[in-house]
Amino acid sequence: MHFRIRDVYLPEPQQLLAVLHGEDLLQGKVLEISEGAGMAPAYAVVEVEGLEHPVIVPTDQVLGVL
Repeated sequence: MHFRIRDVYLPEPQQLLAVLHGEDLLQGKVLEISEGAGMAPAYAVVEVEGLEHPVIVPTDQVLGVL
């Protein structure tokens, strides 16, 4: 049997993806970094190859830079 993740009824596809790939590491090019204000964290806008849109990641969650 073959089917798409997006066609799964339960659990929701987002939950399924988190279980299957939540620990995968992504790599990308930083396009912009916001400045954190006070207790608010700074964020990085990152272009990841294979994704249509950039992702936004809290800079304190960045695991390393190559």
